[in-house]
Amino acid sequence: MPPTLSSGGHPRNAPAFTIMEILKSSNKKSLLDPRTKLILLVFVSVFVLGNAGGDSAAEFRVALNYLPLLLLLACGKWKPVLFSIIFYSLAYAFSMLVMPHCKGLLNFLILAMCGIVLRFMPGIMTGMYVVSTTTVSEFIAAMEHMHVSQKITIPLAVMFRFFPTVVEEAGSINKAMAMRDIKFGGKKALQMIEYRLIPMMSCSVKIGQELSAASLTRGLGGPDKRTNICKIGFGWCDILTFICLGGGLLFVILRACKVI
Repeated sequence: MPPTLSSGGHPRNAPAFTIMEILKSSNKKSLLDPRTKLILLVFVSVFVLGNAGGDSAAEFRVALNYLPLLLLLACGKWKPVLFSIIFYSLAYAFSMLVMPHCKGLLNFLILAMCGIVLRFMPGIMTGMYVVSTTTVSEFIAAMEHMHVSQKITIPLAVMFRFFPTVVEEAGSINKAMAMRDIKFGGKKALQMIEYRLIPMMSCSVKIGQELSAASLTRGLGGPDKRTNICKIGFGWCDILTFICLGGGLLFVILRACKVI
């Protein structure tokens, strides 16, 4: 049955449908709690990027390399997972099979390339998972549960909206320039820096200013306590993640102390 119209021509029950959609979306919860995602990001940064633990954390480091890929695969993002697996496999193959037989400059180049892939890509994949599966409301609610100051929460909340918006803007700029044959292999390939990089820089500045103004408009910097309708909490996936991270950390400590 179609909704009845008010005197202004608007459906009378449209606000009810809108409220129900908002409530349904607020009940949606990703696989992990935002706090668990942040802890996972810290572990990947410390052990993979920072190389903490040295040789004692070699196996734990490999597990942390593939854990973000499993989480992305659980969210249906199979393209970055496939891309990462190919790069991981090539990096491990070159470092174990090719690099021992090379010397001099070639050995240094292979070591640098493999190191960049194996150390930076896990952090990038973890950051992609955190940003793509966490809404701003969920992130702010998690920060408030941890009693984090708004001086830290507001810039991070703006960052959560900043990167997806920049990626969307970059895609629009690339499509517009491709129509003008400004691309790799085109006749105007040398103009890519001028017609792609400069608009991207100006858009990034504008996006940052607009998102900051939007955050202040929503009252994020106000003295009153902010309310939200999104639900966050630890589930069995979070508990399993904590057990895996805690077990890996204990394994690294015992191995470093030569207990095992």
